[in-house]
Amino acid sequence: MNMAKLAALVRSERENLLSNWRRLVRALPSASHLDTPTLNDHIPSLLDELAAALESGRARTIPEGLQDSSAQDHGLQRLKDEFDLEEVVAEYNILRGCIHDLADDRGVTLQGPPFHTINRIFDGAIGTALQAYATQRALEVQERRQAYLAFVVHDLRTPLFAIALAGRVLEKTLPQHGYGPESVKMLKALRRSVQQLEGLVRKVLDENANLEADAGITIERRAFDLWPLVEALIEDLQPVADAVGTQLTNQVPDELVVFADAALLKRVLQNLVANAIRHTPGGKVIIGARELEADHAIECWVRDNGAGIPKEFLERIFEKGETDSADAGGTGLGLAIVETFTEAHGGKVTVESREGDGSTFRLTVPARAGA
Repeated sequence: MNMAKLAALVRSERENLLSNWRRLVRALPSASHLDTPTLNDHIPSLLDELAAALESGRARTIPEGLQDSSAQDHGLQRLKDEFDLEEVVAEYNILRGCIHDLADDRGVTLQGPPFHTINRIFDGAIGTALQAYATQRALEVQERRQAYLAFVVHDLRTPLFAIALAGRVLEKTLPQHGYGPESVKMLKALRRSVQQLEGLVRKVLDENANLEADAGITIERRAFDLWPLVEALIEDLQPVADAVGTQLTNQVPDELVVFADAALLKRVLQNLVANAIRHTPGGKVIIGARELEADHAIECWVRDNGAGIPKEFLERIFEKGETDSADAGGTGLGLAIVETFTEAHGGKVTVESREGDGSTFRLTVPARAGA
């Protein structure tokens, strides 16, 4: 009996319910400026659906509710309206409260079936709207980050070309002025680094890679000795370290073998060591590794005794767009690449740091095939 009474009440007081709901919802920051049609969106049809469910004595299950395109469209609309998730939930709960108040005012009891029907209809709509909202927002964030990366990569090409050209000119002219072997060594290191960067830029442009998915990363695993890879990396970065007085040390055991993509692992370690050098002028940077037999993995680390990382940056340091210090002045892509490439190997990367006491970055990669 109460089901039929409530259904009739919702239908007869539909416009009053909507008017009262709009008045209360406009207190939400994102709703205050919306016109009536935009604010209403699918809410009137939701009231009609509730009345029909009460009349039939059957509310949809939540899985059935997830198939309702009107709630999905409402979630997408509220994203465009710049609602946050809490406001989306709040507007539904405000309408639920308006129905409860109306029923109390007219002496209609909501206990039992009417109460469950209202909750199932509203909970289903909330779940559908939030799912659509969150999915679309994630897609938009991914697209913005992909566009940002593409912009950065394209923007790198001009300075890389200029550096490469300057390096070639210096290689031809310096010997004529009597510069010694150390200068030649530095120029060769510069040339190798520029060629590596140019190759990475071409790869990103060709594959249209983005940091949000592993699809753009091709992993070519093989077993190889880790010590020579680290030694070659140190040789490449030694001129940079020497320029700021930083000591680089390879503490990887000679016999340690990893099963990974050598080029990607070198890039990961290169990012970590380059960061460490930048923040450890006059200090020490140690690259080490050990086997974790229980996990069938190799743990690598890069440890420095430099400036350390402020506490407020630690929790989000691997996020795209973040840097490892407040004034690093970089694009915030280096550590994101470290995390992405490590996870593409099935591993994970962590950081331990305290401001003024240095940092240690650790990552894991498989020790052998199938690990």
